[in-house]
Amino acid sequence: MNRPRSRLWIWFGWLILFYSVWAWLVFVEGGWPVAKAHWPMAMAMAFGSYVAGSTPMGGGTVGFPVLVLFFEQPATLGRDFSFAVQAIGMTSASIFIMARRQPLAWVMLKGAALGSLVGTIFGILFIAPLVPSLWIKVLFAVVWASFGVLHLYRIGEIASHSGMTSPGEQWDFRVGLVVGLLSGATVAAVTGVGIDMVLYAALVLLCRADLKIAIPTSVVIMAFTSLIGIAFKNMFTGVEAGVYENWLAAAPVVALGAPLGAFAVGLIGRKPTLLFVAVLCVGQFVWTCYAERMALGGMGMALAVAAVVLALFGLERLRAWGKVLGRESPGRAPHFISDLDAPHAMLADTEKGSAVKAPADATATGTPTKCAAEP
Repeated sequence: MNRPRSRLWIWFGWLILFYSVWAWLVFVEGGWPVAKAHWPMAMAMAFGSYVAGSTPMGGGTVGFPVLVLFFEQPATLGRDFSFAVQAIGMTSASIFIMARRQPLAWVMLKGAALGSLVGTIFGILFIAPLVPSLWIKVLFAVVWASFGVLHLYRIGEIASHSGMTSPGEQWDFRVGLVVGLLSGATVAAVTGVGIDMVLYAALVLLCRADLKIAIPTSVVIMAFTSLIGIAFKNMFTGVEAGVYENWLAAAPVVALGAPLGAFAVGLIGRKPTLLFVAVLCVGQFVWTCYAERMALGGMGMALAVAAVVLALFGLERLRAWGKVLGRESPGRAPHFISDLDAPHAMLADTEKGSAVKAPADATATGTPTKCAAEP
């Protein structure tokens, strides 16, 4: 099969458009002193944007703790900044991913996007205003710690998945819809990040998806949710003071950093990157508990640890359901793979130790394989 042409000219066009607007804001509208004064955030997001493009974690994963824990800014500022900076960085990475025609779980992604559209707006209006600043910090710490611990002891299994198991497109869409609705209304609306990790968990644990499918899909849903979040807040609820200033400094960094992360991870491997980030996730949980020890007290810290354990239990249940699903569909080809890999797709039945080759005409018929470049 002929190698499909990448469309990187679309990404380069996006970069030209973005940097033209940024240059106008900085050099014509006089924003340079503001951007220069917030250079520490630009430096922090140089790493944060790499994380955003190479893992199922948004740039806010770094931006939030840097602003809230290191610079001691309000948690609400960290949330709004996460939306704002990811709207540039992860959108840039998403355009880069699609221009390179990387495989995506399109049907589940569409369901998650629809769910996020409703859930994120609902959460911003009715849930986030009720959550105290301390709880926002703890929720962020708990979600990321559970992600980190899971990968520290399951990374071998997660990295070994090939293709993707699924009962069908309707099932994929419904799972995506539920994930987008619930995680958009709760973790994303409250912390500004997280929906990408939840969708990623559904893909790798429930659908046993290849990381080459799961991570790019998680990047795209976080980009979409960030755009919804920052646009809605700008138009209706307003954003926290200080978001624009930090965004002006960090945006030109993440516009390149996130796509470069998506590219570089293919050279150094996803497993080392995920392990490194997993350690950081656990570390930020310890940091949060220590920094907020007076406010939390002994009981609060115990409850935070219990919440991590409960989250891990939920992730393990998801993994158990995924094993059952894999047994029930041992002969299904990967549900979404790239047109490069279609003739050679292999779906491992880990329970029986066998592998099933995708039908040679799967790409031609469109079922159960779908070209990632053609949503």
